[in-house]
Amino acid sequence: MLETAKELYDFADQKRENYHNSITDAAAFYRSWSGYGDELAWAALWLNRATGDAAYLTKAQEHWDEFNLGEDAVQFAWDDKKAGVYALGSLVDPDNTQYETALKAFLHYLKTEAQYTPKGLVFLDTWGSNRHAANVAFISLWAAKYGDQADAQANIEWAEGQMNYILGDVGHSFVVGFGVDPPQRPHHRSSSCPIPPDSCTDGWAQSQPGPDPHVLYGALVGGPAQDDSYTDDRMDYTHNEVACDYNAAYSGALAALIEIN
Repeated sequence: MLETAKELYDFADQKRENYHNSITDAAAFYRSWSGYGDELAWAALWLNRATGDAAYLTKAQEHWDEFNLGEDAVQFAWDDKKAGVYALGSLVDPDNTQYETALKAFLHYLKTEAQYTPKGLVFLDTWGSNRHAANVAFISLWAAKYGDQADAQANIEWAEGQMNYILGDVGHSFVVGFGVDPPQRPHHRSSSCPIPPDSCTDGWAQSQPGPDPHVLYGALVGGPAQDDSYTDDRMDYTHNEVACDYNAAYSGALAALIEIN
């Protein structure tokens, strides 16, 4: 696996191009909007973590300089991993203060300059607002464990606030099958279909008004609008879609809070 990872990194570094130019079906929804510099740096840092080879730190620095990765991070998501570069870089290359400096600046931005809903969710994007809040909560908890310990408690408390919002502090949970008044109509094909022998048209029951017949336990739905409003409506994919990347850092943040508490 490690040798394959090295080969993939070398290929990506030497044959640079946006992947959606060859996988054209990805261009509409999964285009590489932020470019590939962040992925190259992140891969180099992870390879250093796995191998201990300092050459990968040199490569990460080259990518940092070439793509100006210390600037303009406003979220942590599948397309834009700069904040992940800051977090991982501060761990594997602690003598290089650029990573810790950028990480602290990113967290300062989230706490003091980013937009929030009236009830306190950091609001970084309309589509999948919970996903973005959970992702940066994970980064904040990473910083609490591995970053400047003078900021640790503040980073924990901020992340806890974001996760508590998602888990139900506002009167309803955004996690299917968990907490108070959880979503019952996530935008998800398989769980929307009736129990066999009944069948779905085109593989799902998007427009049927009732709750999904199958409870998709643990799935994080997209989340509220900027005014905290939310409707449990399967047709509203912006706020009720579920996805692997929605649950990824959310799960990591939960694990971090379990460890802390």
